[in-house]
Amino acid sequence: MRMKKFLAATLTAAMVFSLTACGGSSDSSSGKGDTASSSSDSSGDKISIGFAQVGHESDWRTASTESCRSTFSEENGYDLKFVDCDNKSADQLEAVRNFIEQEVDYIIIDPIVTTGWDTVLKEAKDAGIPVLVIDREIEADDSLYTAWVGSDFTAEGQAAGAWLKAYLDAKKITKKVNIVTIAGTNGSSAQIGRTKGFNQYVESNGWNLLDEQDGDFTQDGGQKIMESYLKSYKDIDVVVCQNDNEAFGAIDALKAAGKTYGKDGDIIIISFDATNAGLTDVKDGSINADFECNPLAAPYVEDIIKKLKDGSQPESKKIYVDESCFACDDTVTTFKTDEDKEITMTVVDDSVLKERAY
Repeated sequence: MRMKKFLAATLTAAMVFSLTACGGSSDSSSGKGDTASSSSDSSGDKISIGFAQVGHESDWRTASTESCRSTFSEENGYDLKFVDCDNKSADQLEAVRNFIEQEVDYIIIDPIVTTGWDTVLKEAKDAGIPVLVIDREIEADDSLYTAWVGSDFTAEGQAAGAWLKAYLDAKKITKKVNIVTIAGTNGSSAQIGRTKGFNQYVESNGWNLLDEQDGDFTQDGGQKIMESYLKSYKDIDVVVCQNDNEAFGAIDALKAAGKTYGKDGDIIIISFDATNAGLTDVKDGSINADFECNPLAAPYVEDIIKKLKDGSQPESKKIYVDESCFACDDTVTTFKTDEDKEITMTVVDDSVLKERAY
């Protein structure tokens, strides 16, 4: 299988330090997380932060982890206690409770699923520990956490749908297009939002959504679901992948089946995340359009922590990161969504890839 990688310099470190599951030791083979001193001992005057990460399922996730590690480093005055929860919700709840027991100063959570958070968040609040949620959203009383930082997933889905409409119009494609979606982890806010936003355009434009299955945001999942779709459906016009890794897997399956796709192919491929590896495929014409989900939330979180230390509060309960949209060619350069939001597509070239850190 073709394996996409980026951030080569940091990925080796991530394998050693990041790709561990929840628990007490740093032995990745035993499914345990990083061990770190409590905020009362060797960390001294450093700000202690507990970070319960989803896992390591994608290039995007690696970039998110690296963003937190580099921002909340010892050199910057932090004691980061990091736990990779390996996509296991129970382990993530356990990790947060361990952070509470360690009396960290702040807790960062990238929730695996949206529900089931009220009890542990109340425990953190009772302990006087501010909780900051990044990336995926949660369904909980918003008084139980300080702020959420991340992407507007519904808007991402809407942008993808509006782009497809503009692209079909520009190409003078009037047939009722057949679409399959390789969705992300079922129940995650990214999956919920992107599905909701894109499917608004499926309904309003009368497109035919043949199928929608969970690829779990992984390359292997994307390949398996695409192979299944190819066996079930003879006429597929559009493949929507809810992250780049799923798109890589879908491309592997399409290539093996002898299908043409992308810029000069019969099948339009839409992806989300816009990682360096994903945008490389956009530049090469394998992916038609890629809608960014910015993984670099840590600097925004640090800004909130600095405000809290100074006795102030974040300007908003929800803070959106800056994001862009990318295409393989200039068929559609600008368009408006049904929500009257104007969007510009950036055509990917070497300069775009050079600037893409993740």
